[in-house]
Amino acid sequence: MTVVDKKQPTDRLQENLLQVQRLIERQRLVEELVHRQDMPRHDLVESLVHKQNLAELEHKLQGLHPADIAYILEALPLEDRLLVWDLVDGDDEGDILLEVSDAVRESLIESMEQHELVAAAEQLDADELADLAPDLPRQVVYEVMGSLDEEERQQLQSALSYEEHQIGALMDFDLVRIRADVSCEVVLRYLRRFDELPHQTDKIFVTDEDGVLKGVLPIRKLLISDPEALVADIMATEVVSFSPEEEAVDAALAFERYDLVTAPVVDDKGVLVGRLTVDEMVDVIREESDTEALNLAGLKEEEDLFAPVIDSVKNRWSWLAINLCTAFVASRVIGAFEGSIEKLVALAALMPIVAGIGGNSGNQTITMIVRALATGQLQAGQAQRLWRKELGVSVINGLVWGGMLGLLAWMMYGNFSLGLVMLAATTLNLMLAATMGVLIPTTMERFGKDPAVGSSVLITACTDSGGFFIFLGLASLFLL
Repeated sequence: MTVVDKKQPTDRLQENLLQVQRLIERQRLVEELVHRQDMPRHDLVESLVHKQNLAELEHKLQGLHPADIAYILEALPLEDRLLVWDLVDGDDEGDILLEVSDAVRESLIESMEQHELVAAAEQLDADELADLAPDLPRQVVYEVMGSLDEEERQQLQSALSYEEHQIGALMDFDLVRIRADVSCEVVLRYLRRFDELPHQTDKIFVTDEDGVLKGVLPIRKLLISDPEALVADIMATEVVSFSPEEEAVDAALAFERYDLVTAPVVDDKGVLVGRLTVDEMVDVIREESDTEALNLAGLKEEEDLFAPVIDSVKNRWSWLAINLCTAFVASRVIGAFEGSIEKLVALAALMPIVAGIGGNSGNQTITMIVRALATGQLQAGQAQRLWRKELGVSVINGLVWGGMLGLLAWMMYGNFSLGLVMLAATTLNLMLAATMGVLIPTTMERFGKDPAVGSSVLITACTDSGGFFIFLGLASLFLL
């Protein structure tokens, strides 16, 4: 009888992490107790206890997928991480280094000897090694390249010749190609010669004798076709293909749009040089999403959760400095209206509401604009039209929610004019938020900058300073 594990993948992942953490804690607790005891052959007992606990932890790790081990390593403090890393099967080290985040990978590589790095890298294919090579010491890369055959060395050099964000750096060289003038029966016999097909093989690439791509033959179509039929008669000639110089993000969007599993990569002469697979594209989408989230928050790069204090400070200081300057400007705006606040104390209680609702609305707008720019849905000439639409949304929201805030202010402070000022200030600040929410990312895009970098910080600065100025300015004019 087979028992089906009904736990969700996330639940299993968390359970594995907790089990590893418990094993580490138990090992340290038992070793500490043994260390305190005064008994004969103390060192021998301590060594046996240490080995027993490590053996149990090692056995647990052997049953986990490299991606799960990578997740566990990212969730452990540095000391525990290195302890677990020493127990990982050497055959899995290369795959785990590919899975972990850049910051954690750096800490693991620093703990490894050169021969260990070489052994881990030699377990990888040329395209996987190209992903890892930028983080490895140069001497390790040279040594690994020396152990490759001529074809693999050329593939690695080809992948390393492209930038990290280009398709050429991500393409897979492990693929199946056939000619168009053979029958399906010949193709099936050819496939049976493989011990196993390359992963994610959903189609076979059809090329001529010069390697020029002519079409693709889906596996599902091959299996149901007449064995005597020629490949040329049943292959698909309309193929979504990519150039090695294209952006990986654009390819990932195409994979999502056309529900692709694999796609060919061809050079400027149409020669098949590699393929893209859906697992690589999923990684690109996830990394792009993570990068965008970090950029919006003003972080330079992904940060190790347990990184040393100084490393975290270096990653965060720049936009915090900008935020400090903008906060100082906002404080000067408030300072210019100190007399008004002294005369009507209610202004001090109400002005953060105006600034806060403007900042929230601005972040909504800027998130939508950044996403549209990233997916190519927003072109430069459409910015003004989108601004008018966002302005309309802000006016309606301002009248509705500003009216509610104005009514509350009137009821709380018994001042009808204060309610009207609240209504006007909320509406005007939402209009400012809509304007800056469109202007900031489109301007950065126009000047070739990443529209996500620091946008959240900038929009908050504008709506805070602008909200304070609008609200306190209107109050000074009409209430005092």
